[in-house]
Amino acid sequence: MARPRTPLLSRDRIVTAALALVDAEGLEALSTRRLAAGLSVSGPSLYNHFATKDELLDAVVDSVMGEVDLGMFGEGSGADWRSALRDWARSYRAALSAHPNIVPVLAQGPGRRPNALRLADAVFGCLVDAGWPRGQATRIGALMRYFITGSALASFAAGFPEDARLYATEYPHLGEAHLLAERRRAIDDGAFETGLEALLDGLALRFPGPGRRD
Repeated sequence: MARPRTPLLSRDRIVTAALALVDAEGLEALSTRRLAAGLSVSGPSLYNHFATKDELLDAVVDSVMGEVDLGMFGEGSGADWRSALRDWARSYRAALSAHPNIVPVLAQGPGRRPNALRLADAVFGCLVDAGWPRGQATRIGALMRYFITGSALASFAAGFPEDARLYATEYPHLGEAHLLAERRRAIDDGAFETGLEALLDGLALRFPGPGRRD
């Protein structure tokens, strides 16, 4: 029997192709027609694996969530809650920074996505096991998600035009703002690390210790 010219369709192959399309051209580019053409298949064949575009998009987003390391929350990791949150936040941001076009969908919450729910479960469990009251643990999980997704949503440094004349007279404190874009990575990474440490420092001051529940 002759081998097929293109690999057989699978959910993983469709998700990989869809994520590549979103990475390259944005969420608005994802359509059954575009995806089928890229996979060299007919559009209806995709519906054998995903009933709707929303179902496909959920799988794409969850594949990115699967890139986030949760090992720091495992038994035997030896990490305290603060170290675990720090390492997790860095891994989470790295995954989002690699796929920034899916961040707006992530902002809607985990939904029924398995990897996203595992992530939420791991963070909440770590905090409760460390002694945080359950209500506080829920709020901290939300706070961390806001901070991380916000940091990955856009570049602060890239938002300033590279035009020295723009700032020269009316914005004297921004006299070097035209240089920010060329230092984008260092500025954005530094801002994230500064914010992360400040956030963890603040939480450590509020830590109630074991034995309390709200």
